[in-house]
Amino acid sequence: MKILGIIPSRYESTRFPGKSLIDIMGKTMIQRVYEQSKKSKNLYDLVVATDDQRIFTEVKRFGGAVLMTSKNHKNGTERCLEVAQSLHAQFVINIQGDEPFIQPDQIDKLCSIISSDTDLATLIKRIEDPNDLDNPNVVKVVKSLDNHALYFSRSPIPFNQTLNKASKLLSNKTYWKHVGIYAYRTKVLSQIVKLKESTLEKMESLEQLRWLENGFKIKTAETHVESTGIDTPEDLHHLIAKMKTNAK
Repeated sequence: MKILGIIPSRYESTRFPGKSLIDIMGKTMIQRVYEQSKKSKNLYDLVVATDDQRIFTEVKRFGGAVLMTSKNHKNGTERCLEVAQSLHAQFVINIQGDEPFIQPDQIDKLCSIISSDTDLATLIKRIEDPNDLDNPNVVKVVKSLDNHALYFSRSPIPFNQTLNKASKLLSNKTYWKHVGIYAYRTKVLSQIVKLKESTLEKMESLEQLRWLENGFKIKTAETHVESTGIDTPEDLHHLIAKMKTNAK
């Protein structure tokens, strides 16, 4: 089974314009994402998908594979579909372009659970920090006994009516957070991009709820690796400070 890795990358980010090209101790973010993803053992190929000439030029500079896509795409999911269809890929991993230290093991874990009878797949991680439960930027997920996602939310779910402190919640129940990397069958990918924005998606501002609301199943697998996404300049400053501390 051949699985194509795609890193959607755009320049115009609302909270952090040009973040794909920011310098992280000598390398641009897109270069770090690409080099980490390239270490995966289960991808037969890896390509950056962008609509910006500056990103295209940067990927070419460090020797990566890149394709220019339409500027009309609303999100990375649509950008992935264009590339998947142009390269005739049967299975696709959508790798976030703002996680410069994504671990290849995470990609390989996702590759291991996507199959011809799986619509979509994603990763989840146990929540260990009580602050994550009430943080709306940390997306929570509940799953079925057969490890399919039941619901995603920015609120702490499931609600426990007998406990109200986050520290007590974590000591009595396993809570999961979503790690935003997806695997698709290209056939399913072509279907979900045609779906209209759903009610739940609008309420939570989470695209994956559109897929659940329309009956698609999302298989989950546990990762033990903490993700390090960069959404704002503040995130970048914290990351670089941490890198400098670890380098001492």
